[in-house]
Amino acid sequence: MIFSGITVDNVILKLRLNKAELTQQELDDLAAILDEVRRFVISYTGLTTGECDQFEDLCAAVFVLCQDLYDNRSFYVDKSHINQVIRHILDMHSVNYI
Repeated sequence: MIFSGITVDNVILKLRLNKAELTQQELDDLAAILDEVRRFVISYTGLTTGECDQFEDLCAAVFVLCQDLYDNRSFYVDKSHINQVIRHILDMHSVNYI
């Protein structure tokens, strides 16, 4: 799987949700979460989408961040509140040292 190829359906499977039981609002929320997580990974690492596609472990980071945002239902992702495993994955590929 590649970073740019992750779909809402992939997220639903990884979160072990039943798509048939989700409302349209929940599907829209998952799409928004996936978009936000992608932007966060790109911003954090300084990589382009194409460069992110080269690292499969970034997909794991995307799924974990999506799970966290979905479970907490709040958009608090920033660099001061990030899971340490995710921080290490993102730091391995970061070219943005600011």
